Formats: sequence, C-alpha cells, structure tokens
Amino acid sequence: MKTESSLIVRAAPGRQLDLLRGEASRIAKANDVNWYADRADVGTRFCFDNDKAKLAFALICDEIGVSYQHE
Repeated sequence: MKTESSLIVRAAPGRQLDLLRGEASRIAKANDVNWYADRADVGTRFCFDNDKAKLAFALICDEIGVSYQHE
C-alpha cells in the first residue's frame, strides 16, 4: 500500500482502538478497498488503498476526538 494513504492514530488500547478498527473496516467495505492496521512508534498506523477512504477515516477520528497525523 502507498504510504500517503496512512494515518497514525493515538488511540487508547482497548475499546477505542476496537471502535476505530470497526470503523476502518466499514469504510473500507463501503469504498471497496483493502485496509490494515499495525503498530507504529507513537500509535497505530491505519493504511487504506486510496485517499478517499483515508480521509473518511480521518473524519471519524475527528468526530470521536482521536488525534492523528497523516503519514
């Protein structure tokens, strides 16, 4: 996957991270793209096949108050 379609989120382990994984899955399915999450130095990296899905995920992060940075 392309690096520019990734976000690093700083979510609390447990419920908040599980919620974000569910949202990432929902967004990926709606946009017919693949996604994955892995550990990063300062959080969790969520990667998507396209920028549209990444931006939709960023909006979800904004809505629930989770900080993130574009990679």
